[in-house]
Amino acid sequence: MGALSHLRVLDLSRVLAGPWSGQILADLGAEVIKVERPGSGDDTRAWGPPFLKDAYGENTSEAAYYLSANRNKRSVTIDFTQPEGQRLVRELAAKSDILIENFKVGGLAAYGLDYESLRAINPRLIYCSITGFGQTGPYAKRAGYDFMIQGLGGLMSLTGRPEGEAGAGPVKVGVALTDILTGLYSTVAILAALAHRDHDGGGQHIDMALLDVQVACLANQAMNYLTTGTPPRRLGNAHPNIVPYQDFPTADGDFILTVGNDGQFRKFAEVAGQPHWADDPRFATNKQRVANRAELIPLIRQATVFKTTAEWVAQLETAGVPCGPINDLAQMFQDPQVKARGLAIEIPHPLAGSVPQVASPIRLSETPVEYRHAPPLLGEHTDAVLTEVLGLGAEEVSRLRGAGVL
Repeated sequence: MGALSHLRVLDLSRVLAGPWSGQILADLGAEVIKVERPGSGDDTRAWGPPFLKDAYGENTSEAAYYLSANRNKRSVTIDFTQPEGQRLVRELAAKSDILIENFKVGGLAAYGLDYESLRAINPRLIYCSITGFGQTGPYAKRAGYDFMIQGLGGLMSLTGRPEGEAGAGPVKVGVALTDILTGLYSTVAILAALAHRDHDGGGQHIDMALLDVQVACLANQAMNYLTTGTPPRRLGNAHPNIVPYQDFPTADGDFILTVGNDGQFRKFAEVAGQPHWADDPRFATNKQRVANRAELIPLIRQATVFKTTAEWVAQLETAGVPCGPINDLAQMFQDPQVKARGLAIEIPHPLAGSVPQVASPIRLSETPVEYRHAPPLLGEHTDAVLTEVLGLGAEEVSRLRGAGVL
């Protein structure tokens, strides 16, 4: 039994931040009921190619994007713009512990599915709202998407080549990182609310905003600004506070060097055949290396091109200096550590035989993550959920389907 197998989650969210949180809870054992629009469902179902392929190599209806964030859930199609659909969702909410939604501020109130309405029928409900800008403030009514928030929230001002270099300019992160981080923070907030409910007995409303999360996750860069009043600038792959901590060219490509302290720098200098670097007053301490970055980095780049990436990695690992290659995803999934940790898995799938998935990184000794079933087909579990959870008979389910509610 999973750690959260005693909980039921009603997932009214779509795209990524909310579904990501729902998938984490589902991986940990919670029953997650994903409520989708009849006929179309979660937007990401159509966000392809690529699509999952069947045994004959033909595309199925399941987009890879959707498959990334919805395993272990049950899909129910309900049109809650109709009164009977609203009634069904309210009845499901009355029997749930957690609700996740990412509609615009006030968007669910018109259907009687806002927090205040549902708290009246289920005071123990933990209701997590995920929006671009939160429930308050001058931007509250605006739609917010990851890419836009990466720009507005400062991340893109820090990401990309330095000014003056070829290709300089702001660059977004290669995955929807703000959405992912918001899903993670939402999960933390939900678990905190559950802990509070265990003591107090009551549920609560969680107000999560992509912008809040993005600003919070600027971490040391935000503090670099707040303590100096000077906005950090783009440094490409370099680190604002540590040197050397970036990519360097090799005889056959590039590698990452991450020197975290002065002892590691001395070891690196020895492997590089330049032990005097560690005694040079310009480079002996990290503070001095940061101050003299422009002098040190070219010297290192001149040295690293004489060995291959594999040679650098092998020699520096032996010396205890953190480093590594720059893998594409094909290389990454073939990495022996990734394979040893079982980070690529397969789950049975009704259309394709099986579907590849990225394993959860959560490792619990007593209540491990379980992969119970693949991301569901649209409406795959409508009949089962309405029968098992709400006790509806087959005739009633058939009537609701005929009326276009399901």
